[in-house]
Amino acid sequence: MAEEGTTLEYTPTWVVAVVCSVIVLISFAVERILHYAGKYFKKHNQKPLFDALQKIKEELMLLGFISLLLTVFQNSISKVCITKEMASKWLPCKQEDSTDNTTTTTHFQNFFSLVPPRGPGRRLLATDHCSAKGKVPLLSITAVDHLHIFIFVLAVAHVSFCALTILFGGAKIRQWKGWEDSIVKDKYDPEEVMKTKFTHVQSHEFIKNRFLGIGKNSALLGWVHSFFKQFYPSVTKSDYVTLRLGFIMTHCRGNPKFNFHKYMIRALEADFKKVVGISWYLWLFVIVFLLLDVHDIHAYFYISFIPFFLLLAVGTKLEHVINQLAHEVAEKHVAVEGDLVVQPSDDHFWFHRPKIVLILVHIILFQNSFELAFFFFIWVQYGFDSCIMGKKAYIIPRLFIGAFVQFLCSYSTLPLYAIVTQMGSFYKKAIFDEHIQEGLVGWAKKARMNKMRKADNGSSQVNHKDDNPVIVQLADLSDKGSAMEEGKAEEIVSELPLLETNGRPHGLT
Repeated sequence: MAEEGTTLEYTPTWVVAVVCSVIVLISFAVERILHYAGKYFKKHNQKPLFDALQKIKEELMLLGFISLLLTVFQNSISKVCITKEMASKWLPCKQEDSTDNTTTTTHFQNFFSLVPPRGPGRRLLATDHCSAKGKVPLLSITAVDHLHIFIFVLAVAHVSFCALTILFGGAKIRQWKGWEDSIVKDKYDPEEVMKTKFTHVQSHEFIKNRFLGIGKNSALLGWVHSFFKQFYPSVTKSDYVTLRLGFIMTHCRGNPKFNFHKYMIRALEADFKKVVGISWYLWLFVIVFLLLDVHDIHAYFYISFIPFFLLLAVGTKLEHVINQLAHEVAEKHVAVEGDLVVQPSDDHFWFHRPKIVLILVHIILFQNSFELAFFFFIWVQYGFDSCIMGKKAYIIPRLFIGAFVQFLCSYSTLPLYAIVTQMGSFYKKAIFDEHIQEGLVGWAKKARMNKMRKADNGSSQVNHKDDNPVIVQLADLSDKGSAMEEGKAEEIVSELPLLETNGRPHGLT
């Protein structure tokens, strides 16, 4: 066993104590930071951000479990033997000769290896085990170490870039608060406007910007106009005022002073919880990329275009939705009573589902994080001249694309997403304050229980209070989501449809 290096039996106790102390102190520091961040969010009633923090904790727990599995089973993995012919195929770096097996990893241990390497003994033990059979290890211990380091770096990069995107994108959205305040200050009342004036549609600023000119008579030119519109002020004040009024007149006509800007911020914070996680299909992407990262294919370069093209497509689509809203009004009316009001609808979105946009934004942010994390991991771990890094002609475009995607997503696409996805047929549960959300969830649970009790007893009589349309519809939505995980019942109000009686939606005052 001496060839495996020094064991704890012959390691100075002060070394063990110092190493353990440093690891424990770092772990407790991170845990306390997350704890106090959670308390801060709770104190300031930032439940969406608190939920996002919980999601980050879940991801850290998953990463810890993955790292634990790799550490526990690394010896077993390294003792799995394969033929030399199999080991010579699908390599990230071209192997010049058979001696390169032991020389290509000499520069692996540097920045991330804060402690001395475990010694060649363990690697030689696995190598001897396989070489005695005329084979080679499936995965060396060094490669296993680097694999779980890369997975950790990837997750940290994804969370960091998502946070930066939300931070800068949120700062851009908060600049719109001045528009919201000016509307309230001017006592902008949609009900009064509808009664006291007529608006010539073609002369309205929103129509002039979105309907007249390029794309009016050509669908193709309309898409071209939408494509370029995302690169300069993607949302103007006339866009904000018109979309805000369309949302209020459709979803909460009885509350003309509804704070649309605050609602957008709450909805964006709720979506951040979903974006910051790493879903199964994102892990599948990582596995596929690691499979295709073969020398001379330059998969890392071509894959960097995926978030780039997806981002351009999403931005173009969101701009086109605003144009469609303008076209609907301009093509139907010459003049309207009151101010110009657009009609939100799911029909303007891909497959009539606005949530698809959120999924695409999630994929864009993760893939861009993956590209940048992979680049910096290879640079620090193996060096800039590593064969995995590839030709320098491919490196600069990768970095430029990554930076461009991060910038455009923060300052253009995310603000567009925040306002345009409110133009669907349903409003999000962020429209309600926290205590109202809890009340609606309670009503939905009660209505569902009464509905089940009625079905079991075959009775046709229920309490009149439980026949409230909102409660019954919440119960129906609850039935639709009965397969949801326990503890997520509040999601049943996330797609609460519009219910109006005498022009006033239930549940809003």
